[in-house]
Amino acid sequence: MATPLSRLPEPGDGSPQAAVSISSVTEYLLPATMRGIAAQAMAALGVLTGLWVALSPSFLTLQHGGGNAAVANLIAGLAVAAVGAASLAGPRGYAGLQFAAALLGVWVIISPFILDAKFSIAAPMYWSNILSGGYLMVLALAGLATVRRAAR
Repeated sequence: MATPLSRLPEPGDGSPQAAVSISSVTEYLLPATMRGIAAQAMAALGVLTGLWVALSPSFLTLQHGGGNAAVANLIAGLAVAAVGAASLAGPRGYAGLQFAAALLGVWVIISPFILDAKFSIAAPMYWSNILSGGYLMVLALAGLATVRRAAR
């Protein structure tokens, strides 16, 4: 039986268990460069921001009567969180997913204005979505710049 050992156990170690290296247990490799770590940090912050956008209808009044704004924020927030989670799957992130996150940030910014044409939108939705969307765009563009530099 072959066991991936980081070192051979010596007699008298006190423990009959073999030392298994982390890379042999998981296929996921940690990012080795600061750019890879920065890309993952941007993606993780994007996931948290997406969760805020999705959960903000629970904390803020988004619309005066009706639930269209809450549904729009839930869908956009879950999409942003999914894109961020998919970016976390690779050690350096993915440029296409960062670009998608930037587009979703634009949507989060303009959605209150589009919804206000037909439904009465509350001021907290404007502030929350504009700040969250701007934050998403900054994170996505910074992550995109990090991913582009690392790919060269």
